[in-house]
Amino acid sequence: MHPMLNIAVRAARNAGKVILRACENMSQVETSQKGSNDFVTNVDKEAELVIRDTILKAYPEHAIVGEELGHTDGKQADYLWVIDPLDGTTNFIKGIPHFAISIALKVKGRVEQAVVYDPIRDELFTASRGQGAQLNSKRIRVTKSTELAGSVLATGFPFKQKHHLDAYTETFKALFIQTTDIRRAGSAALDMAYVAAGRIDGFYEIGLKPWDTAAGELLIKEAGGMLMDFAGGANYNNSGNIVCGAPKLISLNTCSI
Repeated sequence: MHPMLNIAVRAARNAGKVILRACENMSQVETSQKGSNDFVTNVDKEAELVIRDTILKAYPEHAIVGEELGHTDGKQADYLWVIDPLDGTTNFIKGIPHFAISIALKVKGRVEQAVVYDPIRDELFTASRGQGAQLNSKRIRVTKSTELAGSVLATGFPFKQKHHLDAYTETFKALFIQTTDIRRAGSAALDMAYVAAGRIDGFYEIGLKPWDTAAGELLIKEAGGMLMDFAGGANYNNSGNIVCGAPKLISLNTCSI
């Protein structure tokens, strides 16, 4: 395992311990609202602090950006860690056991290392550029699906941007009538990890942030998948609008989105 991936795994597992302890005593979880339908807990912040501490002990000059605590400059600015300490906070608050820790390392703007960790199931999705993607150290691949018929997709509703609801609903209708089914589970990081693992054929969502997708992006690429924006280009990191999955499925059916 690459040394920097090893640190990312250690950071994710340390954060997982924080989250699992909180699950055992939810009465101690403090929740606040940071935006429209956008919640944060003391556990999100504590988990991010643990991740940052683990990374900076190993690489004190690296930069970090996280969902909850913002940007920390580093002397080695070419190395940027992108963190979502608890992707699926609403699930966590409601006691729905589906959420994850997402950690990615960008080197000169390109994702080189990625971890998505589900502490409830103890499932660790990892990838290093050029080395493939793994789930608990076993190689994973996207599905070989080539058409929407028979496929299962995942999505996320635009719950923070409800002005997109009409456009989203039309897209959902166009896809739903052609697929076997569509899932909405509440964690983009896990949705993308599941695409990489071949559990679902594709995923799409509007308005995601870099910390939602950075680790999943490398997982999918290293698992043989494809990512694009809704126009069929590569601007998904800027637009936040992402489509990913089995290459032929995505390239042939992006026009439906």
